[in-house]
Amino acid sequence: MKKATKAALLSAFVFPGAGHLHLKKYIRGVLLAISSFAAIYYLLLTIIETALQIVEKIRNGDIQPDISAISQLLLERSAGSESQLLNIATALLIVCWIISIIDSYRIGRKQDQNIKF
Repeated sequence: MKKATKAALLSAFVFPGAGHLHLKKYIRGVLLAISSFAAIYYLLLTIIETALQIVEKIRNGDIQPDISAISQLLLERSAGSESQLLNIATALLIVCWIISIIDSYRIGRKQDQNIKF
Protein backbone atom coordinates (compact mmCIF):
# COMPACT_ATOMS: atom_id res chain seq x y z
CA MET A 1 0.00 0.00 0.00
CA LYS A 2 1.29 3.46 -0.87
CA LYS A 3 2.30 5.81 1.91
CA ALA A 4 -0.26 8.41 0.81
CA THR A 5 -3.16 5.98 1.02
CA LYS A 6 -2.02 4.47 4.30
CA ALA A 7 -1.48 7.88 5.90
CA ALA A 8 -4.88 9.16 4.76
CA LEU A 9 -6.60 6.02 6.08
CA LEU A 10 -4.81 6.31 9.42
CA SER A 11 -5.89 9.94 9.72
CA ALA A 12 -9.44 9.12 8.68
CA PHE A 13 -10.12 6.02 10.74
CA VAL A 14 -7.70 6.05 13.68
CA PHE A 15 -7.29 9.66 14.82
CA PRO A 16 -6.36 13.00 13.26
CA GLY A 17 -2.59 13.25 13.10
CA ALA A 18 -1.99 9.49 13.00
CA GLY A 19 -1.11 9.65 9.32
CA HIS A 20 1.38 12.44 9.97
CA LEU A 21 3.02 10.41 12.72
CA HIS A 22 3.28 7.47 10.31
CA LEU A 23 4.96 9.78 7.78
CA LYS A 24 7.35 11.04 10.49
CA LYS A 25 5.89 14.55 10.47
CA TYR A 26 5.72 14.61 14.24
CA ILE A 27 5.04 18.29 14.93
CA ARG A 28 2.06 18.49 12.57
CA GLY A 29 0.75 15.16 13.80
CA VAL A 30 0.98 16.09 17.45
CA LEU A 31 -0.61 19.51 16.87
CA LEU A 32 -3.55 17.97 15.01
CA ALA A 33 -3.92 15.21 17.60
CA ILE A 34 -3.84 17.63 20.55
CA SER A 35 -6.35 19.98 18.92
CA SER A 36 -8.68 17.10 18.13
CA PHE A 37 -8.26 15.59 21.58
CA ALA A 38 -9.08 18.93 23.23
CA ALA A 39 -12.25 19.25 21.16
CA ILE A 40 -13.31 15.67 21.92
CA TYR A 41 -12.54 16.15 25.61
CA TYR A 42 -14.71 19.27 25.80
CA LEU A 43 -17.55 17.61 23.88
CA LEU A 44 -17.51 14.51 26.09
CA LEU A 45 -17.22 16.55 29.27
CA THR A 46 -20.25 18.63 28.31
CA ILE A 47 -22.30 15.60 27.24
CA ILE A 48 -21.57 13.73 30.48
CA GLU A 49 -22.30 16.81 32.58
CA THR A 50 -25.63 17.33 30.81
CA ALA A 51 -26.57 13.68 31.20
CA LEU A 52 -25.79 13.74 34.92
CA GLN A 53 -27.87 16.90 35.39
CA ILE A 54 -30.82 15.28 33.62
CA VAL A 55 -30.49 12.15 35.75
CA GLU A 56 -30.44 14.30 38.88
CA LYS A 57 -33.60 16.14 37.79
CA ILE A 58 -35.33 12.83 37.14
CA ARG A 59 -34.29 11.53 40.58
CA ASN A 60 -35.54 14.72 42.27
CA GLY A 61 -38.84 14.44 40.44
CA ASP A 62 -38.43 17.74 38.61
CA ILE A 63 -39.08 16.06 35.26
CA GLN A 64 -40.70 12.80 34.26
CA PRO A 65 -38.56 9.98 32.88
CA ASP A 66 -40.21 10.47 29.51
CA ILE A 67 -38.42 10.97 26.22
CA SER A 68 -40.46 14.05 25.31
CA ALA A 69 -39.76 15.74 28.67
CA ILE A 70 -36.05 15.01 28.36
CA SER A 71 -36.03 16.26 24.76
CA GLN A 72 -37.76 19.47 25.81
CA LEU A 73 -35.18 20.01 28.57
CA LEU A 74 -32.34 19.50 26.10
CA LEU A 75 -33.89 21.97 23.66
CA GLU A 76 -34.20 24.60 26.39
CA ARG A 77 -30.62 24.00 27.44
CA SER A 78 -29.19 24.35 23.95
CA ALA A 79 -30.09 28.03 23.66
CA GLY A 80 -27.18 29.41 25.68
CA SER A 81 -23.57 30.37 25.18
CA GLU A 82 -22.61 26.79 26.03
CA SER A 83 -24.16 25.62 22.79
CA GLN A 84 -21.99 28.10 20.90
CA LEU A 85 -18.90 26.58 22.52
CA LEU A 86 -20.16 23.12 21.60
CA ASN A 87 -20.56 24.25 17.99
CA ILE A 88 -17.03 25.67 17.97
CA ALA A 89 -15.59 22.46 19.44
CA THR A 90 -17.49 20.36 16.90
CA ALA A 91 -16.32 22.56 14.02
CA LEU A 92 -12.73 22.41 15.30
CA LEU A 93 -12.86 18.62 15.42
CA ILE A 94 -14.28 18.32 11.91
CA VAL A 95 -11.79 20.82 10.47
CA CYS A 96 -8.84 19.09 12.15
CA TRP A 97 -9.99 15.73 10.87
CA ILE A 98 -10.41 16.95 7.28
CA ILE A 99 -7.11 18.84 7.31
CA SER A 100 -5.38 15.77 8.71
CA ILE A 101 -6.71 13.50 5.98
CA ILE A 102 -5.93 15.87 3.11
CA ASP A 103 -2.52 16.96 4.40
CA SER A 104 -1.32 13.45 5.24
CA TYR A 105 -2.36 12.28 1.77
CA ARG A 106 -0.53 15.23 0.19
CA ILE A 107 2.65 14.60 2.19
CA GLY A 108 2.47 10.86 1.56
CA ARG A 109 2.08 11.43 -2.18
CA LYS A 110 5.19 13.64 -2.16
CA GLN A 111 7.12 10.95 -0.31
CA ASP A 112 5.87 8.28 -2.73
CA GLN A 113 7.06 10.37 -5.70
CA ASN A 114 10.47 10.88 -4.11
CA ILE A 115 10.89 7.13 -3.61
CA LYS A 116 10.23 6.39 -7.30
CA PHE A 117 13.10 8.60 -8.45
